[in-house]
Amino acid sequence: MQALYAFKQAEKSDYSLALDRITETFSPNLNSMQVQNAKQLEGNRQLATLLFEENHRQPDAEFGDESASPEVLVTVANAISFYHHQVRKDGQSFAKAMLAEAERIYDHYLLILLIPVELADMARQEADDRKNKYLNAYPASPGDLNLYNNGVIRSLRESKPLETERIRRGLSWDPERNLLRKVYRDVLENDPVYQQYVRTAEVLPAEDRKMVPYLFKNLVFEQELLHTYFEEADLNWTENGEIIKGMLSKTVKTAAGEGSTVNLLALSTNWEDDREFFIQLYQSTVENDEKYEQLIVEKVENWDPERVAMLDKILLKMAISEMMIFPGIPVKVTINEYIELSKLYSTPKSKQFINGVLDVIALELVNSGAVRKSGRGLVDNK
Repeated sequence: MQALYAFKQAEKSDYSLALDRITETFSPNLNSMQVQNAKQLEGNRQLATLLFEENHRQPDAEFGDESASPEVLVTVANAISFYHHQVRKDGQSFAKAMLAEAERIYDHYLLILLIPVELADMARQEADDRKNKYLNAYPASPGDLNLYNNGVIRSLRESKPLETERIRRGLSWDPERNLLRKVYRDVLENDPVYQQYVRTAEVLPAEDRKMVPYLFKNLVFEQELLHTYFEEADLNWTENGEIIKGMLSKTVKTAAGEGSTVNLLALSTNWEDDREFFIQLYQSTVENDEKYEQLIVEKVENWDPERVAMLDKILLKMAISEMMIFPGIPVKVTINEYIELSKLYSTPKSKQFINGVLDVIALELVNSGAVRKSGRGLVDNK
């Protein structure tokens, strides 16, 4: 949905840029030595703008106007060509960005799993440095290595799947080593729960198991340093961070003790199928934008279409696309899915609006045969 929203914003910008090109063509040339007819230039600009506004939706539109000069017609044709070129380029760009965002969620999931290991290694290095510096003049604290010896962290450190994915994806905290050191020295070492943890001579396994989720919660999701880092790396961190929280919780449970094997979660149960689903849904929504827009306008007679929230329009168009191109998804499942999305992302009244419009559109599409379901899609989830 974010990709489609960004695309619609870019489409507006492309429209404005095309109009700017028309304006530029018919603006007086201040460097010209020839006398220019400002009134005629302005008339040509207005006519070209009108022709563009009327015909810009069709890349191969044939248009003519007896009052339009060849220069006006060529300028309009070039503006339309420019507009569609930019829209196509933006559409492809945001499709790639959509898939990259999904992959980035997984990268951040893996990077966060590595944070306890990095902090534990810093704790060990600090203990070694302190020991060497003072030549045993000061006895080591019995809990100096508690974090390093934590059974869950050891499982993460020794996890071959985690290391393999880290290498395959080129992930490392090395570029942000100073950030992690600051987190360790300024935050972790001053944390009262951690201070108690390292003062304990013998840590119970249950306390070990609690420490890693505590680090995730308090250092990554609630403390400013790392929270800001991930916010800057992911514009949708508020939503994506919640997804990662759930993934981390399930993963840590599989590494609940020494000798346990870390079971990394997949991005989805079948990422290739989901990836194809995202691409098809995105492309169908973009390619059928005008068709679905008209379908929506016909069903909101009591509403000013211009005042319908852009997000609501996008959600409606996505829902129509899903109903049209995925025969295995029941209509009611689609409607309920987009009602839930409207609760999360749109206005307080969007739930009722989305529900009402989709119910009417779905009934019409099913009755006309435009929507045909098969297999699981025949199930009526009322």
